[in-house]
Amino acid sequence: MQELGGLHRFMAWNGPILTDSGASRYGASPSSGRSARTASSSAPTWTARSGSCPPRSAWPSSTRSASTSSHPLDECLAYPATVEATERSLALTLRWLRRSVAAHGHGAGALFGIVQGGVIPELRRRAVEEVCALDLDGPRDRGLAVGEPKDLMYAITELCAGLLPADRPRYLMGVGKPADLVECVARGVDMFDCVLPTRNARNGQAFTRDGAITISNARFARDPAPLDAECRCEACRLFSRAYLRHLFAARELLVYRLLSLHNLTFYLGLLADMRAAILEGRFEAFRARFLGRYGVESVGGSDPSSTDPED
Repeated sequence: MQELGGLHRFMAWNGPILTDSGASRYGASPSSGRSARTASSSAPTWTARSGSCPPRSAWPSSTRSASTSSHPLDECLAYPATVEATERSLALTLRWLRRSVAAHGHGAGALFGIVQGGVIPELRRRAVEEVCALDLDGPRDRGLAVGEPKDLMYAITELCAGLLPADRPRYLMGVGKPADLVECVARGVDMFDCVLPTRNARNGQAFTRDGAITISNARFARDPAPLDAECRCEACRLFSRAYLRHLFAARELLVYRLLSLHNLTFYLGLLADMRAAILEGRFEAFRARFLGRYGVESVGGSDPSSTDPED
């Protein structure tokens, strides 16, 4: 990659780039078939079909590729996990974080720390304290939306958001569905990342203001309406639900692109609408209206309209 001009030149992309765990995420479930892993405090190794990548190699590769924003390797446990297992996992993640801070070079882009700790409040508090004690560009909250009940996810999210510094972006990783974004913003989260918009698009799901639809359903076979009449993406401006269903049934590659464009347009619009509502002091009204139309009941949470608009 370096020989080809670095990551931005390699991708022909001049915008910001986020690399997950330096070069690769350290998987939590070897039974998934995607990777096998070994771990110890001294020599953890992530092994995929393409070979092995110990953390000492993973971090410099991200630095050399000039990623805009990176974070260290971390272990993300599935739910449920015992207190003992969560403590061991958190200790390992924090050791890797300290090594990454020591290896982080000048001009290498922003370095964020990972807040783990499962759904155990005491461990989450400890993780926030140790991450924030280091010289980092910001913290990232991770290890949620891994199978725990929604109310528990929201409670831990609100706890961590309240503990994280108000002058740094509060970043929740791996979340999520549209209603989850609204509820987590209500609890103080500023930033998200998730594969769901494009992954679900490839499986035929499109998100709309009236809820998600599955384009393969027979009821769309003769439906002349767009996916979302209020959306201005290419899929909604040019094509009917019937045509998109035909493409999906025929496994035509165009449909995966069109549904992905639509879902990304929907998500970006939702975040822009939330930001505007916060700046104008009407987030709670927006939240109630969106969730009511989307068909999801609100689960409480605080009103972020009082936060600093610059956060």
